[in-house]
Amino acid sequence: MRLPRPVLIATVLTAATGSLLLAPPSATADREPPVREGTDQPTGAAEAPANAARNALTSPVTDLSDSGLAAPRRGYPREQVLSPDPENPADKSIKLGLTPYHAIAPKLNVLQRLGDRVSVEVAGRSAGGHRLYLVTVTAPESARESLDQERMRELIENAPQAAAKDPAVKASYKTPVFFDNNIHGNEWEGTDAALQLIERLASAKDAQTTDLLAHSRLYFNVTANPDGRIAGTRANANGFDLNRDFITASQPEARAIRQIAIDKQPAVMLDLHGYVNGTLIEPTTPPHGENYEYDLFLKNTYANALGMEAAVNGLGHTPAKDGVEPVQIPFRDQREGWDDWPPIFTPQYQAFHGAVAAHTVEIPLAVNNSEYDTLPVAELRRRSAINVDVAGAAMRATLAYARIHRASIIADQIEVFRRGATGAAQVPVSAETVPGVPGIGPEDVYTTDFPRAYVIPAGGAQRSATAAARLVDHLLANDVRVTRATRDFRLAGRSYAKGSYVVDLHQPKRGLANVMLADGRDISDKVSVMYDISGWSLGRLWGATVVPVRSGELSAVATRRVEAAARVGYVAPLGDLRLRLDTPQEIAALNSLLEQGVSVRRLADGSVVVPGSARARAAALARTYDVAFDATGQTRTTEGSPGTPLHRVRVAAAVTPGELFALREMNFDVVPVSTAVLNAGFDWSAVDVLFVSSGLDHAGLNEGARAALDAFLHTHGLVGRGAVGAALNSAAGLLAVRPVEGNGDANGVVRVVNSGGPLTANAPDHGFVYAPVWFTDLGPGVRVEQAYAPGDPLVSGHWRPLADGTGGPEAAGGQAAVVSGPHAVLFGTEPLFRDHPKGEFPQVGRALLTVS
Repeated sequence: MRLPRPVLIATVLTAATGSLLLAPPSATADREPPVREGTDQPTGAAEAPANAARNALTSPVTDLSDSGLAAPRRGYPREQVLSPDPENPADKSIKLGLTPYHAIAPKLNVLQRLGDRVSVEVAGRSAGGHRLYLVTVTAPESARESLDQERMRELIENAPQAAAKDPAVKASYKTPVFFDNNIHGNEWEGTDAALQLIERLASAKDAQTTDLLAHSRLYFNVTANPDGRIAGTRANANGFDLNRDFITASQPEARAIRQIAIDKQPAVMLDLHGYVNGTLIEPTTPPHGENYEYDLFLKNTYANALGMEAAVNGLGHTPAKDGVEPVQIPFRDQREGWDDWPPIFTPQYQAFHGAVAAHTVEIPLAVNNSEYDTLPVAELRRRSAINVDVAGAAMRATLAYARIHRASIIADQIEVFRRGATGAAQVPVSAETVPGVPGIGPEDVYTTDFPRAYVIPAGGAQRSATAAARLVDHLLANDVRVTRATRDFRLAGRSYAKGSYVVDLHQPKRGLANVMLADGRDISDKVSVMYDISGWSLGRLWGATVVPVRSGELSAVATRRVEAAARVGYVAPLGDLRLRLDTPQEIAALNSLLEQGVSVRRLADGSVVVPGSARARAAALARTYDVAFDATGQTRTTEGSPGTPLHRVRVAAAVTPGELFALREMNFDVVPVSTAVLNAGFDWSAVDVLFVSSGLDHAGLNEGARAALDAFLHTHGLVGRGAVGAALNSAAGLLAVRPVEGNGDANGVVRVVNSGGPLTANAPDHGFVYAPVWFTDLGPGVRVEQAYAPGDPLVSGHWRPLADGTGGPEAAGGQAAVVSGPHAVLFGTEPLFRDHPKGEFPQVGRALLTVS
């Protein structure tokens, strides 16, 4: 159990005061752990439109670098006239007295005309098609000066030891500071605080502002989630919580923020959220992310948090007068429950790109959800105005910190990259290594054992080659350096073929490479509760073979750096073609063929045969999805009859947003359903299979809807996931099994044993769970497709037994995780979780094809 933190009174430098950079005194108090925002495990069914998924899957990434093709030899300001958006009186911001999305472009046009400090770029588009605005505020720069800034930025990352000695970096490099606003769409006020601050910075003449802008670049993502801002929803148009999407980056809004991190390299950042009263300001409780340089991060993040605390408390709001409690800093004031362990949150992801002070700031007064619907407009606007003030105070204090500590902030960012590039050891936090931060204890010490490198082998199964190419491209998109062997080699006693990929962890962003590729850690014994997911591993869950290398001379391996993975797609020149269904790309290619009316047959091993007459279409799909159409070997099932003909499958889906998105990524024709949709009357004649995991309750159906559903299920098929899918199976009387629910807070990467049948043939031997389920008391005709590995199957994550000793990982060990019968498949794992475990997707795709 974490010991209480001592109270520390912030001492604020009088030098931080000024017309913009106010930092009044403050005090703090111990208080109970904050209320969690909750997980994104919805109780309803996803209803996102298909065009939002298409936008997310096809939206390009905008190059925001100063030397990029999008902005060759341009200085600052970079002004442009933004076309207006149609006025939308239904924008949820209006009720709160805040800026509706359609008013942002005109406002930015005005701000650009105030002087020569404000620039606007379009950093991309949301899943709903709305523009994402990146505003830069800085003193004017010539094209040459901008290129000099880019040269120094690249030197800091790519040659940190040289950057540490470069007098130009010390004298003239501008500190990059990033404000990310409104990533949760119904947490609005950061956007308005940012617009107010930009307006003040655009024309202020005081000495502190002039000094700040001469030595800083300030970047504002004005609204990171315009879809949610307009609709008053936490999620974007695809139903995704964007503050859970980093590392995976399935959504265009997350990819835009990723590109800002790569191209602008912020050293300091805030992510503006709501609502926790009093205002919550990171750093966090344990466990702390083990892959970044936490000593440097804690040093700066805690110091900046004290300044923000002073500024926010100094506004004068009180519980009695305004209903506003004093600021809380979880690291100091809480024991556990608000951790920074997973890399899925914006500030934690930014740390891997060199941010040495990065914060979630939760402003105080709730105006969303039930409050939005029930409170009087006047009260909502009073609260929103206070929230804007609080967000603005946090921003101004951060600018003061960045201005005063510019030299040490950049030195610490350089040190982050130096440690990575040289393979230097991490520095465990302690009172000696992070002076000035009170209460550091052994519960705060998290470091990792970095391997020397990872190898992603060439050759082997086609699944591995296709998955490897996807993984390599994803690493590169995250600015991880990857090389490829130009000849066969041996390393640490193992032989590898020419063409294998090598990820040398002596690189500036080693933490990011390791957090993606490592197995992770079982932290079940470290804390009793986690804020969100606790285990992840692209190496284990994407279907690629990833080998950690602990020793050996990499200098003896002949490699070249790559900018993209080598293409693996091809089409055999003669005869019928065989397409394996081991990756989501292969499922997508199959569904495209079926949509085009190509006659496809499925074999007993789960692969499909495509007629040679469709070779031209196969060639186009091989290019689109980078998949291989091999020459056929066996074209008959083991019984000797022709393979089973397949047809285009239409899926009725009562599922989570991540599952709906994954189904569309695999090109399934999906119609969202729910209890309400079925009760309103639903035509089952145009549907082939039902997939259920959320938002469909058999007992909640009216008599007609229940009868129609039961009739469909006894002539078609069901794929169920989790407790909701298992409950529908039981109500319909399909598979004779008893579902057992594990600890509902449990999640992570688990070892599994696959049966080798058509559903799980060639599937990875690891899966992902969230609120795991397993199946016992299997009746006649029930087949175990996948089981949890015997013993404790958890590899990384957090999975404890319940208070009565049940529901733990040992109870699941050896039990059935995926079961099937003639017309149903049930999953106790999470094979489509948040569009994340790519290697698990084909299990669902094969299940839908099998039972349809």
